[in-house]
Amino acid sequence: MKRLIWRLWPRSLTGRLALVLVSGMLAAQALTGTIWYDMRYGKAMEIPTRLAATRLADAVRTLDAVPAASRPAILHAIGSADFSLGAIDGPSGATPAIDRNGVSGSALFQDVLRQRLGSDHDELTRHQVRVLAIDLAHASPRQASWFSLLHDAFPSGHFIVQLRLHDGQWLQAELREGQAGMSTAPRAAAIDYLLRIYVLRIAAVLLLAWLAVRLVMQPLAKLAKAADKLGANIFSPPLATEGPTEVRKASQAFNAMQRRLIDNIAERTRFLAAVSHDLRSPITRLKLRTEMLPGEIDRVKFRRDLDEMDALVGATLTMVQDSGLHERQQIVDIDSLLASLRSDFAETGGQVRVEGRAAPLPAYPRSLKRCLQNLVDNAIRYGQRAGISVRDDDRQLIIEVRDDGPGIPEALLARALEPFYRVESSRNAGTGGFGLGLSIAQTVAQAHHGQLLLRNGEPHGLVATLVLPRGATLSPGHGLG
Repeated sequence: MKRLIWRLWPRSLTGRLALVLVSGMLAAQALTGTIWYDMRYGKAMEIPTRLAATRLADAVRTLDAVPAASRPAILHAIGSADFSLGAIDGPSGATPAIDRNGVSGSALFQDVLRQRLGSDHDELTRHQVRVLAIDLAHASPRQASWFSLLHDAFPSGHFIVQLRLHDGQWLQAELREGQAGMSTAPRAAAIDYLLRIYVLRIAAVLLLAWLAVRLVMQPLAKLAKAADKLGANIFSPPLATEGPTEVRKASQAFNAMQRRLIDNIAERTRFLAAVSHDLRSPITRLKLRTEMLPGEIDRVKFRRDLDEMDALVGATLTMVQDSGLHERQQIVDIDSLLASLRSDFAETGGQVRVEGRAAPLPAYPRSLKRCLQNLVDNAIRYGQRAGISVRDDDRQLIIEVRDDGPGIPEALLARALEPFYRVESSRNAGTGGFGLGLSIAQTVAQAHHGQLLLRNGEPHGLVATLVLPRGATLSPGHGLG
């Protein structure tokens, strides 16, 4: 049971709020419906009660006016299927009835009876009245009496009354009285009530709940969207501090968190840049001292290790400087950029083939060029040649860079984008590099709200796919080199 309830319970906060609002409204309306039913019941019973009391009062006045010996004939004459009146030895021990409207039905019956019999106190005290039963009677005895209120066009009342005549004789009457006429039939009234009160109100509450929940949840949706943007670009625009107090506080806290993250990253970047820069001096001194070593073999070994250290420090500085460089957004001619890269690599012997054309794209020009340059450089370094395929439409620009190298094992494709990670098992360790090219390219793609995807080609080689969405709003004044 709990598992079923949990499955039916909405997962979204919007659905939960709407469900709580509608459930509360239905519960409140159900209580209101009981009040309506009681009022309708009292209205439906009023006319039968007055008619039954009036009919019984007329019979009592007739019986009071004749001798006791003549009463059996009169009782037989006035009796009918809906009106049974007979003499009894005395009042029964049955408890007087309290109908669904409390004592109001019984009180109304006795008031009408006394008004018809006379208004003086002697007359009222002389006729003792006990109402034993008063309720709605259905046309079919097998159906519950409450259903008469919603089914019968003219529901009738059922009454059992005991009373004493002026000479002390007790009578018991059982009466059935219908409606003398109703402005609205019960079934029509019930349908009208259910339609207007329940159906229309539920529709109105659902609409209001949807509007209210949407109004309340919109700031949370903006906050979630801003969190996604922050994950892709730390320099995304801050949230607007407007709206309700809680929303403003959440936006201010989010903006403060973003500032602290930017300051923390900037501080660590400056620290890493300072350390990498300061390492240049001791490395240079070690190179000079290496040249004074007596053995040629030792000099070659020391020189090779120091050159590798120097290259690693240089690569680290390049990455730090690129990730901290601010750049303004401009309209970039993609075709000219790719043609320029092909010419640059052709001067150094690299073979680059470009297929397809693209419309200009708003981007960070130096960052985008660095991204494509790293992808092409990796393709030439590990696959001797690079093939660039361009696909462009209204939604996104896709640039694929393919090489003829050995590719990367499927399990290591994701790690290949991590900084300083080199897939030694699939790449030639002698080709150089420190595993920063793909990492920088991925950072540039994220800064353009795009993504960099790696997959192995068929039958071999690696395909790096750069996906850049069109229409994405870039942060002004920020870039990645």
